[in-house]
Amino acid sequence: MIDQFRTVYRGGTGEIVEKKSRFISTVRLVESEEEALSCLEALRKKYWDARHNCFVYIIGENQETVRCSDDGEPSGTAGRPMLDVVQGAGLRNVLVVVTRYFGGTLLGTGGLVRAYSQAVQEGLANSVLIDEICGVRLLIETDYNGIGKIQYLLVQRGIPILESEYTDQVKIRVLVPKTEVDRLCAEITEGTNGKAKLEKEEELYFAQNDGELIFGDELTQYKNLEAEELG
Repeated sequence: MIDQFRTVYRGGTGEIVEKKSRFISTVRLVESEEEALSCLEALRKKYWDARHNCFVYIIGENQETVRCSDDGEPSGTAGRPMLDVVQGAGLRNVLVVVTRYFGGTLLGTGGLVRAYSQAVQEGLANSVLIDEICGVRLLIETDYNGIGKIQYLLVQRGIPILESEYTDQVKIRVLVPKTEVDRLCAEITEGTNGKAKLEKEEELYFAQNDGELIFGDELTQYKNLEAEELG
């Protein structure tokens, strides 16, 4: 798992018109090439009467799979410019399809490059993008004398508490960025004179959207809904 990557939380659409040609962009979260191709096929059926459905998808945290297509447009005027925009945004696990309804006027090579690039930018602007951070779910157990210091450290670092349990001891679970977990553990150990027990439970990705913490299935909750909308 890499420390952080940018992806789609909720897909969107955008449209531009250039010399009467309509360029409709659709942005979707996809986590495999199979998902990307399935979504692409659904969009081709939705826009069955369009002249072109050009696309780009990047799959994998380390961009293991990268594909783009001009879909009948002159070579290098659609797929590659679209890819440049998506890579420039630093996105992973994303599919962008730009559907073109021809307006009767040729745009030329430069015009096509600009139109497809702008269409992708419009689609991304209407989507919700997030930074997924590799985190560690950490279980902390302490006595009541130590909880105040621990809470202070968590607030200082902006670490969210997932759950807490107060019995004869206090147990809390927190989600810590992987890059910060060792330092936080050292600070808690020092702040409680070694009395706090710390257990690293698992690594998982999380993100924040409008101040809301999202992780687990919540990160992909819109993917299936959007797939259903396409039929």
